[in-house]
Amino acid sequence: MDKKNAFYAQSGGVTAVINASACGLIETARQHSNKIGKVFAGLNGIIGALKEELIDTSEESAQAIAGLRHTPAGAFGSCRYKLKGIEENRAEYERLIEVFKAHNIGYFFYNGGGDSQDTAWKISQLSKTLDYPLTCIGIPKTIDNDLPLTDNCPGFGSVAKYVAVSTMEAGRDVASMAASSTKVFILEVMGRHAGWIAAAAGLAANDDSEPPHIILFPEITFNPEKFIQKVQHTVKQYGYCVIVVSEGVRDESNEFLSAAGLRDAFGHSQLGGVAPVIAGLIKEKLGFKYHWAVADYLQRSARHIASKTDVEQAYALGKAAVEFALAGKNAVLPIIVRKNNQPYEWEIGEAQLSDVANIEKAMPNDYIRDDGFGITPTCRQYLAPLIHGEDYPPYKNGLPQYVTLQNKLVAKKLEAASSLRGI
Repeated sequence: MDKKNAFYAQSGGVTAVINASACGLIETARQHSNKIGKVFAGLNGIIGALKEELIDTSEESAQAIAGLRHTPAGAFGSCRYKLKGIEENRAEYERLIEVFKAHNIGYFFYNGGGDSQDTAWKISQLSKTLDYPLTCIGIPKTIDNDLPLTDNCPGFGSVAKYVAVSTMEAGRDVASMAASSTKVFILEVMGRHAGWIAAAAGLAANDDSEPPHIILFPEITFNPEKFIQKVQHTVKQYGYCVIVVSEGVRDESNEFLSAAGLRDAFGHSQLGGVAPVIAGLIKEKLGFKYHWAVADYLQRSARHIASKTDVEQAYALGKAAVEFALAGKNAVLPIIVRKNNQPYEWEIGEAQLSDVANIEKAMPNDYIRDDGFGITPTCRQYLAPLIHGEDYPPYKNGLPQYVTLQNKLVAKKLEAASSLRGI
């Protein structure tokens, strides 16, 4: 019987280490070339499968694939494209199976967050319905760290390190200027419903006098009066105030403090900037001079300061995905299981895709201080190991050297699908 090929795709917002998972997967598949044929990657995620735009990774050298381990962003392109329910949009799922059949694909690996794992789960179910043998394995990825069951998510540790370092460094800048200039600095970070990234900034402070002085979490309803009192007290006591705010902070009516009124491809509110909203409130109520910044793409693409723990876990999960598939597992997700805090020890476990799809893990109550403006020692104990270690990329002429793949497409075997939603 012919060896089955594999299909791998990256989905959602990319990270500093998603390519490390791709590296782990492709290198491991090559080590098992007697069982797995070629590894195809979807050009721009699952859209690549729908449009039959498949990248032949066998055209890439071993050196190029190895270089993915230290290269940020999505080497094959990613997308925000969520497949709807099977019954309401069966044509797209059948198109995927049609493409998989045409290219002898028996393994499907989807590298993404909760929405992506939902897609992998649905495809695993439809393949059974259509009696097409397909092994579906998810690979966790999200800087938001909000997937359930896994101890943490690849991508988060590096963002956490970037945010903690940036808070520490910017805090020193503000402290230097506070006597005659800027009194307040606000850093906006990602995190729609879960405040994990904002919480990571708290690692920069060893006591209340060090920034961040205030963290605003999505899990805590924003109280403007209480907040202004805290800012005023902090400036009076320390001379300045550094605030880290999650983009998903909501008011008492459960509305985002700053929403642009738009929605992305997943149906999520397209958030504007909450930092200027907070800054405006401080200016209006206290009159302090301020500066604000939005970490945005910088936080998730900063491979130069990636956490070594994060890189190692991302690679290990890509490797485990192939090993799971070859062991006969299906509709599962390799996850990180924490065995010990000090020293930090972890291992690979597994979860069912059905238990992970579309479920968000918020910050536990005991991770947030009683006043709602900082992290607890319990939270610090959880976060600290995830930013440990440095894994610098190679440098040349003062700049990191990242890999750009050839991304050669295989010849199409099918006619273009007429029913796709404008992609």
